[in-house]
Amino acid sequence: MSDWQVHALKYAERNSRTRADSFIFDDNHDAPHAMDYFIWVLRRGAEVILVDTGYDTEEAAARDRPILRDPREALAGIGLRAEDITQLIVTHLHYDHAGGLHLFPNATIHLQEAEMAYATGPCMCHGTLKMPFSADHICEAVKRVYQGRCVFHDGDGHVADGVSVHCLGGHSRGLQAVRVRTSAGWLCLASDATHYYENVFENKPFPIVVDLQNMLDGFARLHQLASDRSLIIPGHDPLVTSLFAQDGPDYCWRLDQGPSKDFSL
Repeated sequence: MSDWQVHALKYAERNSRTRADSFIFDDNHDAPHAMDYFIWVLRRGAEVILVDTGYDTEEAAARDRPILRDPREALAGIGLRAEDITQLIVTHLHYDHAGGLHLFPNATIHLQEAEMAYATGPCMCHGTLKMPFSADHICEAVKRVYQGRCVFHDGDGHVADGVSVHCLGGHSRGLQAVRVRTSAGWLCLASDATHYYENVFENKPFPIVVDLQNMLDGFARLHQLASDRSLIIPGHDPLVTSLFAQDGPDYCWRLDQGPSKDFSL
């Protein structure tokens, strides 16, 4: 079968952050450290798989975290309509990755069993663990189960030819990375298994974590899932926008051909 094209679409950014927000241990903890927010699109001919949904203006207002564009607007810029998305991989149920589930009414979602159990279980009695989730988003995921439009995975799972999911945990109990066959080799959309290149390449944990050992073990697994370290794609690193070539709108980058600049990270 042919390889997949992979696009990263940026829909938000947060520039009022410091390195203390990104790394548990860092000598330069008060230095600025920006964060970008993406959704990802896999395309092969007429086949389309969306990875994560971002969040909408309502959630942006509730959390005081503005977005640059609605996820539906981002997709429209590359010729896709939200109503036409039928396959959706949810890497985890945090608001910035699953906050737009309701925007894709015809999608069957792919989710780890462990993530649903975590987001609906006793861990959500703790405010610190509950903070990245929003109840309405979790309820929308539960509705998909009752509608018969949720495919649960337990660990490694097959989504389509050349596309698989792999439970790593760490940041969230059922966080899954996505492995994609491309012309450049096996690409790994890490999502929040590593927010930044620095997390995975220097074994520096991200502060929002439910299981630190799983996070650290996940860093090693990412190297196994990708053909080359340059094909590990972090979930929030602004460096993605400078390492890969723009394709179409000014918020879209093509990932499946590998970095367009020398990769020396």
